Amino acid sequence: MRIATLFTLIFSINVFTVGASEQPAENDVTACGFSAKAIALARLIQQDPGQQRTVIECHPLLAQAAEDKARVMAEFGAVMHNLGGSPNSRLREIGFPLPRYYSVVMGNQVEAIAGGYSTPESVWRSFKDSKPHRQHLLGELDFYREQQYMGVGFYSHRNTPHVEYWVVYVTKAADELPVPYFEYISNKGVFVVQQIKPELDLSMPK
Repeated sequence: MRIATLFTLIFSINVFTVGASEQPAENDVTACGFSAKAIALARLIQQDPGQQRTVIECHPLLAQAAEDKARVMAEFGAVMHNLGGSPNSRLREIGFPLPRYYSVVMGNQVEAIAGGYSTPESVWRSFKDSKPHRQHLLGELDFYREQQYMGVGFYSHRNTPHVEYWVVYVTKAADELPVPYFEYISNKGVFVVQQIKPELDLSMPK
C-alpha cells in the first residue's frame, strides 16, 4: 500500500515539475488519453507544424476529465460545452487548479469539443478550420500560448446522433506568479465543430 502511494505521489510531482524548456518524451503522449484515437489526436496537436507552444505535457487528470465529458455528450446526444456546468468550472470541480484569472461563470478557456468525426486526422482538420479552436489548440494567442497541460478524450456509440465524440483540454495550472499581461483574454464560449450522420439507422444495436 505504501509503495503504491509513494509511486502516485512521485508521478504527480513529476507531472507538475517538468521544466517548461524540456520537450516531453515521445511515450509521454500515452498519458494524454485512454484510447488509441485519443492518443493519436494528442500527438497530432503536439506535433503540428503550426504549434506555438514549446512544450505540451500530458496530464492524466485532464485525460480522465476529457473522456468523461465525451461520454456525457454521447449520453445527451449533443456536442455542448455547458453540460453540467462550464468547462472551466468542470475542471475546478474535479480538482484541477486553474489560474485565478480564468473565468468562472460560463467560462471556457480550456475545452475544445467535436462530434461526428471518425478519425483523429479528420477531427484535427476540422479543429484547425475553426478559428477559435485553432487559436486555442495551437496557442496562436499569447493567453493560450502559456497553457502547457493537455488531456484528450474519445467516446463512440453508434446509436447517437454524432456517433463519435471528442474532447480536448489544454490549460495552464494555477501558480503564485503575478497575473501576466495579455493583449487579449479569450473566452471561446459555445464554439463547437460537429457533423450529424443522417444515414445512420438509430434502430441498430450498439
